[in-house]
Amino acid sequence: MIRVLVVDDHSMVREGLASVLAADGDIVVSATAANGAEAVALVGTTEVDVVVMDVSMPVMDGIAATRAVRAEHPSIRVLVLTSFGDRDQVRRAIAAGATGYQLKDAEPADLRSAVRSVAEGHTPLDARVAGALLPDAAAPGNGLSAREEEVLRLVANGLANKQVATALGISERTVKAHLGNVFRQIGVADRTSAALWARDHLRS
Repeated sequence: MIRVLVVDDHSMVREGLASVLAADGDIVVSATAANGAEAVALVGTTEVDVVVMDVSMPVMDGIAATRAVRAEHPSIRVLVLTSFGDRDQVRRAIAAGATGYQLKDAEPADLRSAVRSVAEGHTPLDARVAGALLPDAAAPGNGLSAREEEVLRLVANGLANKQVATALGISERTVKAHLGNVFRQIGVADRTSAALWARDHLRS
């Protein structure tokens, strides 16, 4: 069972999300919060695996709340759910520690799938905002080796380092080393941005 905290400043949205998330029976909404400050307080007293976090809220916005939640409770994942994929907003959310990013008009099944993916440590990103996260300086032909491309493709498909290691028959330490090289060569700082770069520049 995946325990979720829903954070949104509109009560009808909170109630609607709670209903949508509980539809399949494997997700339960442990609590809801009307702003980021309430969310930060609740994760300290409520059993939560995933926070579904709005961005624009009073008192404390979702980006500040994401940063606080991840700093105090690194095992808790945050799925940002908002109505608009603003480039700067998305990047700041990911930098704050958000694991995934979805738009509010996503299909109910897609939202539940995103929550499950986040709970497993993957990085679900709405395809409509993925392009906005590509590094400005990114360009093809950065000299990635065949193995680095293999690692990057698997990361882009949502696999964790351990899964990549198993798939390629190498150690997790080697996967991390390859990713470090990839990050430097394509000009990104995290696996989410690397995955987005791969989706745009690596052809199947």
